[in-house]
Amino acid sequence: MHTNTNTDIILTQETLYDYLLVINPDGQIAADVKKFKQQIANELGPYNSLYSPAHISLFRSEFPERFQDDFVTVLEMIALKQGPFAVYTARFDHFNHGDTKRTIYVNVANPKPLAELHKKILQAFELKPHAFKPHITLARAISTPEFEKVYQRFDNQLFVRSFNCKSFRLLRRPASGGKYELVREFLFGDMEHIEGSLFNHAA
Repeated sequence: MHTNTNTDIILTQETLYDYLLVINPDGQIAADVKKFKQQIANELGPYNSLYSPAHISLFRSEFPERFQDDFVTVLEMIALKQGPFAVYTARFDHFNHGDTKRTIYVNVANPKPLAELHKKILQAFELKPHAFKPHITLARAISTPEFEKVYQRFDNQLFVRSFNCKSFRLLRRPASGGKYELVREFLFGDMEHIEGSLFNHAA
């Protein structure tokens, strides 16, 4: 008969954390997204993603805290080799989750640099590539009737903005739920190769 060792007990009691790697847009875009979310809330009342700050999700995984340092080390190496790049948005759009749920979001007009960064992250953790569509969520997985009530204000509307992406942030919360907290921000290290910079460098 197998008896529990102290190690068994420790492992079964470990708290799982939900780790989320995100890119945050600049303050103006974040303020605009917050305003649009409030417009939706004025129609629907408080909803699932109302209070989530504007972000583009890059990667998400659940694991115990004891793996966090190794995870951070790999992310440090990725960030060190990554150069800043411009991110452009163009319009509002939506995802369908079957017939019952919809997500309203701001699209990314130039997804390639984000897709390449996402691919580097998956490769670093030896994970298979999968479909990736970078976006900024306004309302996640709301019911179809709720979607139909509010989407007319966004349908075919432009949201032309841009920001220079120079870092990503690692957040975490208990896998059982709760509010995300910042673990660390990773500044990109390859400043000599800036892709599509928004700024004209003057002498």
